[in-house]
Amino acid sequence: MSRLGKRPIAFPSSVNVKLEGKRVQMKGSKGDLTRSFDELTRIVLTTSGNEILVARAEETGDARREQGLAHALIHNMVVGVTEGFSRGLEIVGVGYRAQVKGKVLGLSLGHSHPIDFDIPEGITITVNKQIVLISGANKELVGETAARIRKLRAPEPYKGKGVKYVDEVIRRKAGKSAATAKGAG
Repeated sequence: MSRLGKRPIAFPSSVNVKLEGKRVQMKGSKGDLTRSFDELTRIVLTTSGNEILVARAEETGDARREQGLAHALIHNMVVGVTEGFSRGLEIVGVGYRAQVKGKVLGLSLGHSHPIDFDIPEGITITVNKQIVLISGANKELVGETAARIRKLRAPEPYKGKGVKYVDEVIRRKAGKSAATAKGAG
């Protein structure tokens, strides 16, 4: 079992951290994030120097789970405000394209109409030919935004057309003509 939750979370001196009870606020070069841990009743948050400590209030399995969760979320906050997170999407298909117009991502994905996707606050989207790069300080928001854009036209298994993650591999299926040619012999 991992014991990462016991380790202190170090943050650089360029990051401003404010801890009020179970509410953590961070400000860094990539943005500022706030998260409340009120629903996690079995943990105690403290700071010492340039470290945040996540301690258990009791020794139970639930307390260990909450400690690990809080540790991971706070660590993601530190990484988000210092380095940021990004997720790439690839648009595959003839005539499929994307362009950023202010706070709206315009998508042409083979539907009878163009799709206007409102870019959430705290997210920046850049388009380079067929690659859409989603970046921001909040890891959850970056992943959720990428998933919502991918859902608009998920890749199909026959020609591979649609919106897919850059590192995603689409398993291709053989079409009808390949199946009948195989069986005819």
